[in-house]
Amino acid sequence: MLLLILGVVLWSGVHLWKRLAPAYRASLGGKGKMVVTVGSFIALVLMIVGYRGAEGTIFWGRSPAMTGINNLLMVLAFYVFATSAAKTKLTKFIRHPQLTAVKIWAVAHLLVNGDTPGFVLFGGLLAWAVVEVILINRAEGPRGPYHAVPVKKEITAVIVTVVVVAVVSAIHIALGYNPFG
Repeated sequence: MLLLILGVVLWSGVHLWKRLAPAYRASLGGKGKMVVTVGSFIALVLMIVGYRGAEGTIFWGRSPAMTGINNLLMVLAFYVFATSAAKTKLTKFIRHPQLTAVKIWAVAHLLVNGDTPGFVLFGGLLAWAVVEVILINRAEGPRGPYHAVPVKKEITAVIVTVVVVAVVSAIHIALGYNPFG
């Protein structure tokens, strides 16, 4: 469990660094980006290894209904994340699509992982995403004007979503976690 906690704390720390100490982060320039990249990679390894080896109290498990809801939320999370890169019409309504996607992802996983390691990993990353949005909104102030986007970008986001859902599902199955129940 310690590795899992360290991973979530490291992930949150390197990502919140820009918001909590912007002058120091900016003073490092490219080296600061490297610190965030390396820190993020180490955090991912710690979270994956820590989660796979963690044990804890089980409060609820997977059920067919929750698995179905989880899968629908995951498709939504991937679509919302894809809208960020494609700058689709949804970005008119969602200011931080990537962080919103992380929040959807975390909630979806909490529905089917009702154990202590799940609370630490998915709850921790949900808390990080919420704090990140609050800090960004405070730093940036009101949102700027929205621009119209071509339909081609909407289609791109849907195609990317389908491909990513297929790849992530295959990875989960290969790791022994069948996302389809």
